[in-house]
Amino acid sequence: MDVVVAGGGVAGAACAIALRRIGARVTVYEAYEDPVGQVGSFVSLAGNGLRGLERLGCLEAVQRAGFPVARQRMWASSGKLLGDVPRGRRSADDLHGMTLMRGELVRTLRAAASRGGARVVTGERVTGSVARGDGVRVTLEGGREIGADLLVGADGLWSPTRKILDPAAPAPVYAGICNVSGVARGLDLEPGVFNLVFAGAGAFLHVVAPGGAVWWSAQVNCAEEPDPTAVADLARLAECYRTERVPSSILRAATEVHRPTLSHVLAPARVWRDDRIALVGDAAHPVGAGQGASMAIEDAVVLARSLAAASTVPDALAAYERARRPRVAKVARMAEDNRDAKVAGPVKRSLNDLFMPFFIRHFYERATGWLYAYQP
Repeated sequence: MDVVVAGGGVAGAACAIALRRIGARVTVYEAYEDPVGQVGSFVSLAGNGLRGLERLGCLEAVQRAGFPVARQRMWASSGKLLGDVPRGRRSADDLHGMTLMRGELVRTLRAAASRGGARVVTGERVTGSVARGDGVRVTLEGGREIGADLLVGADGLWSPTRKILDPAAPAPVYAGICNVSGVARGLDLEPGVFNLVFAGAGAFLHVVAPGGAVWWSAQVNCAEEPDPTAVADLARLAECYRTERVPSSILRAATEVHRPTLSHVLAPARVWRDDRIALVGDAAHPVGAGQGASMAIEDAVVLARSLAAASTVPDALAAYERARRPRVAKVARMAEDNRDAKVAGPVKRSLNDLFMPFFIRHFYERATGWLYAYQP
């Protein structure tokens, strides 16, 4: 089976690994050669994503590229502790969630895909395709066409493949949040803990990396779509978080600021596949809630297993969609609730501060166990 993968990010590289493991001949087309530049922020992998990597044979390589984080603490703007829970896992699970830079995750997975025999072509992207009976004609930038048995659209939130499948597919919409991340140094903060502050200006995340550097991310609430470079001004950011003690101290100690990004949301895509084309990862379902990478890895494992088990490609893609849609929809609903909590106004934040400790103490494990216990 000849497979073309559009996109060489987390989803595309994971698919390349998974499909090589079932014997497919895989070529990945990715526009960007260097995945490691200062773009975006750090990424977390929960237990379900890590078990997916274990199935792909590259868990240890990813663990070497990042560091484990055992606990997550949630804080009110006032500094009140709202909850202290296992990070990305059930309490009985000794496979701790991992944190690493997104670029390092992509680089590690691409290297694993290449070692496994996948061909990774950078500087070129898929721009079109037409399914024709027993195959698909894929158009590359510049007009060159190649044939394949399957096209996997792993080309992210702004996926051209999604539009190929469904010209009426929804487009991403600005979500009211600008993300600014960076590194701070010289602070004495506890390692092994992922911290989330429900601040007045927007959620603020931070975690101590090996060596003592603090990785931070400010998710600034901006109702009107801003100029990201203006939001990334450190003096302005510090002013936004001036009433929150720890975020303001981190911003004062910041030594690096990465290129900011705007958050977008996507209405549920009606079409995920036809008989020769399938979407994975953010191209099909950007979920957020710290689960984007883990969901993409799950997709890759399930797609490969479906292809290995089915007698035809169309049957395999139908099985893949049946297996993934209900779970992804449930994660998306959870992500929407998380996003609402981060952009809550003063009254709703006060109510959250009051009721969240009770919920976390008595219901959190039951409410999240289905997510983290999943075996791809």
